[in-house]
Amino acid sequence: MASVDIRDVRKSFGDVEILHGVSVPIDDGQFVVLVGPSGCGKSTLLRLIAGLENITSGTISIGGRVVNAVHPKERDIAMVFQNYALYPHMTVAQNMGFSLMLRGASKAEVAKRVSSAADILGLGNLLERYPRQLSGGQRQRVAMGRAIVRDPQVFLFDEPLSNLDAKLRVAMRTEIKELHQRLSTTTIYVTHDQIEAMTMADRIVVMHDGGVEQIGAPLELYDRPINRFVAGFIGSPAMNFIDGIVAADGSSVETPQGERLAIRAVPTASAGRAVVYGIRPEHLELAGDGIPADVAVVEPTGSETQIVARHSCGEIVAAFRERHQISPGERIHLRPRPQAAHLFDAQTGARL
Repeated sequence: MASVDIRDVRKSFGDVEILHGVSVPIDDGQFVVLVGPSGCGKSTLLRLIAGLENITSGTISIGGRVVNAVHPKERDIAMVFQNYALYPHMTVAQNMGFSLMLRGASKAEVAKRVSSAADILGLGNLLERYPRQLSGGQRQRVAMGRAIVRDPQVFLFDEPLSNLDAKLRVAMRTEIKELHQRLSTTTIYVTHDQIEAMTMADRIVVMHDGGVEQIGAPLELYDRPINRFVAGFIGSPAMNFIDGIVAADGSSVETPQGERLAIRAVPTASAGRAVVYGIRPEHLELAGDGIPADVAVVEPTGSETQIVARHSCGEIVAAFRERHQISPGERIHLRPRPQAAHLFDAQTGARL
């Protein structure tokens, strides 16, 4: 096991800079998820850590050793890819032990490590099968087993669940998290799925346009997003945003249509300031004095009902645990909970 220290890392392809001075400290044994929209640079950063790409500037250290010029096989890392990358002509046992054989490990050592990894992953009865005889989830476990047998300092996961169906993704999320809890190996996991990030990570690194927006624990990012981008990216359904002006008495935000949205507190001297009012769908409630909105879509999910409605400021999404009888075309009134509201500067998007 080892810590990973990423300091002011930049990566350019020709004249195009993909990463703009990224710094991320990762403690020994942590499960860190790099999350962000497609093209934000998260997979590029993972490839730099693995040594599959060369760093333009900055440093990456693993276990206190700078590895910028170290060959991938000498970094003591193991990577699990999105597409499994299994050898079709090899059995499960041969796939899992192949890297050890290349290192010159004895047959007894290979068999011992493969058996141990198979027991951890529940692959003991599949060792003589070929990849074509396995389900998607089983193939992914074999790919994970191939990484485990190397006993690396750091695990790297590059969107490993993208090819699985929804139910299997949930099951594999649990398996990967349990694996980390058992092995306590430093893990860096890349995904574009913020639900994966929230449910699996010790710490989340939210990336956007080649930079880091915020680093923190899952609920820290959910409850106190540093800016509008993080607020909109973390959480499903996404946070609602409404443009407005802070009222003179500082107790509410006034929309362009004259509606007032209650807030708990604002920074001093903020009266008249242009802001964006953020409220999560689950923090809206039905109330006669709320914002009038016309229901467009009703989406029952079982555990809750999501309502997509249109009001004078645009579209708004609400989520109710209670089973209200609401129909499309109906007018409802939605009142935000003041203590759960977020304010962001209208120009910079920074949290107020």
